[in-house]
Amino acid sequence: MSKPVYITGLGLISAIGNNVSESLLAFEHHVSGVAAGKYLPTRYSDKFPLAEVKLSNEELALKTGLSPTLSRTILLSYIAAKEAISSFSIKQLQEYKLGFISANTVGGMDKSENFFIDYLKDEHNGHLRDIVNHDCGKPTDFVAKELGLKGFITTISTACSSSANAIMLGSRMIKAGKLDIVIAGGVDSLTRFTLNGFNSLMIVDDNQCRPLDQTRKGLNLGEGAAYVVLMNEKIAKAFSAPIYCELKGYCNTNDSHHQTALSDAGNGPYLAMQGALKMSNLNAKDIDYINMHGTGTQNNDASEGKAVERIFHPNYPKLSSTKSFTGHTLGASGAVEAVFSSLAIKNGLIYPNFNFTEAIESLNFSPEIKYQKGLPIRNVLSNSFGFGGNCTSLLFSKA
Repeated sequence: MSKPVYITGLGLISAIGNNVSESLLAFEHHVSGVAAGKYLPTRYSDKFPLAEVKLSNEELALKTGLSPTLSRTILLSYIAAKEAISSFSIKQLQEYKLGFISANTVGGMDKSENFFIDYLKDEHNGHLRDIVNHDCGKPTDFVAKELGLKGFITTISTACSSSANAIMLGSRMIKAGKLDIVIAGGVDSLTRFTLNGFNSLMIVDDNQCRPLDQTRKGLNLGEGAAYVVLMNEKIAKAFSAPIYCELKGYCNTNDSHHQTALSDAGNGPYLAMQGALKMSNLNAKDIDYINMHGTGTQNNDASEGKAVERIFHPNYPKLSSTKSFTGHTLGASGAVEAVFSSLAIKNGLIYPNFNFTEAIESLNFSPEIKYQKGLPIRNVLSNSFGFGGNCTSLLFSKA
């Protein structure tokens, strides 16, 4: 029998809160983090609402004790990772085989963009400190060093499934006996390159996004960071750690359909969810809630919806897209939603769609619209799908 892997720590910063507890209050009070852009310097600040973390780089630096000249990606990652391990001492963690697996897609691009504005005017202008952390691996290495984390340190970048894959890799390393404890998750900050790229695909909504809705027009881009602490059973007992849930199943697939779109039949999402169910020895009827990838684009919601129908029709579990609150945090989204899924099991929660008015005509289900507490939630599926058809489903279960 496979040895269990438990989630014993959570850390989060996003547009709806600077920590885990603030984020839960936002759901309870039905407050979305999507608003007019304030911190990202872009020509589209008046056109596209964004789900920004509600702190400037200077304010983030004050919270961390780090320099405000660092990449926003580093600052966000540090805050969430530090919260995740706040119940443990670094000295304690380092007594075991420790890993830090952090995902992102933009690295320090926010600083690189500013550097090249000055550099292209005059090659003698610009500060080199603005580009040294450009690579996706730099935020991981920097945060690990600042927190005193030593051991297996690596970065994953697989588009919007990145941090879900980081969590999956962490669990695999523990199950294989290579590691005892893994801090796994991811981060992404908003950049002009990202916004311009998604706008070129014509999938950014100029209003509050409406995932899983017939009237959906696209996504709202967001930013944030989230991490979970994974432990094997022996170590969790040794720490007397609070156990949120068990990471019982996971699966990564690729539908090999298109660079930026899923197949109409939802083959990738279908295989990912089926694989996670199979690994956990659960059936469709055992799932109590699905945290949908639910970006609000025409393609994603129709494709993911078809995959859900193929598995769960006619008895659908409760489901919703929390991206209607946090925006699409790209490489961080899988970890952000892993935190929400863990809390759903621990506290018996169902999250609503912030915006929903009309069911998708081609589907036979609708998302939840009210925040619900104290329910018997035993098994949660969380979906994360990225460009290139990289699809991952994580399955969390009551411990």
